[in-house]
Amino acid sequence: MKRMSFILLSVGALTACGEATQTLGTKNDATAFSGATNSYVEAGWTAGNKTSWEQHLRARAQYGQDDHSRSPK
Repeated sequence: MKRMSFILLSVGALTACGEATQTLGTKNDATAFSGATNSYVEAGWTAGNKTSWEQHLRARAQYGQDDHSRSPK
């Protein structure tokens, strides 16, 4: 019985040591305002202009996606 428990304990200990190290990758993301070069960008917005990006986000939040400002009549 002691031999069986020793074997199980040894297998359990060796299993815990077998995990590979996990590290975060180095991903260099572009900034959000750097923009896309396709036909889906907002008219009047210039890619790479941070103030233009912030103004369009502010307007979109104020008028386009604020459900509380669109109350039923």
